[in-house]
Amino acid sequence: MKPLPPKLTVAEREAANAAASAARRARAAVKVALRASETSIFDVINSASPALQRMRVRELLEAVPGIGKLRAEAIMERAKISPTRRIAGLGRIQLSALKREMAITKIDPKRGLLIVMSGPGGVGKSTITRALKSDPRFWVSISATTRDPREGEKDGVDYYFYNDSKFDQMVASNGFLEWAEFAGSRYGTPKEPIEHWLTLGKNVVLEIEIEGARQVRTVAPEAILIFIAPPSWEELKSRLLGRGTDSPERAAARLALAEVEMASAGEFDHTLINHQVEQLIEELVSLATSHQEAAQQE
Repeated sequence: MKPLPPKLTVAEREAANAAASAARRARAAVKVALRASETSIFDVINSASPALQRMRVRELLEAVPGIGKLRAEAIMERAKISPTRRIAGLGRIQLSALKREMAITKIDPKRGLLIVMSGPGGVGKSTITRALKSDPRFWVSISATTRDPREGEKDGVDYYFYNDSKFDQMVASNGFLEWAEFAGSRYGTPKEPIEHWLTLGKNVVLEIEIEGARQVRTVAPEAILIFIAPPSWEELKSRLLGRGTDSPERAAARLALAEVEMASAGEFDHTLINHQVEQLIEELVSLATSHQEAAQQE
């Protein structure tokens, strides 16, 4: 039987609550100072304040301008620092590794944006991403899958083709930004190439399903979520039914799914209507530019 926690007097409880509030205020103040570049993470790490020493390393990194959740996670993985590690628990080797990482990590306001593009089936997302692949300002993310390559598909170009063991390893090591199972196969977005291209200043575009977009919003809140909508419901319906290869039951299921997907548009940061691919890409570039300018002014 576990021992019962000690009973506190009213005065002791009030003192504990006051200390906890003071610690939260101290950590909040440090985050503000970091975002304003008025202090450095190593000033915080070297602080004698018990409140700051109990701060999580990941929380500290995420407060640095130019480092979001995704980048903080990548830095900590390379420095072999546990996601739950607190400042007081950093060892000498981990501190040295963190210093090396911060020395080579260029906090560049021109760092690329993580753009998640989703929308209903048949709206033209694949056509848009094919056009973006030839635009030097963007890098279109390549998904991993456990399904077999289809005729003409190349590993590392169309998909990364993983066997089940490799996919399991990636899931276990938190190597995917998001992943899901569909039609008996698994699909996922590897984190490492995304971070590589973001650091080089490319705007990284993920063309994924709506549920995948929700996963990304949770783990990388700095991502910009863009919903691609059709000019009208009638036009989308015409595209879906115009394929002519589906049974009536399958066609009805596609339309029902599209209705559900259209209803999720409000969860996204922006909605772009796909009147014409070239026009939509211009709007996408304009959005990316405005977000980068806003980030530089913060």
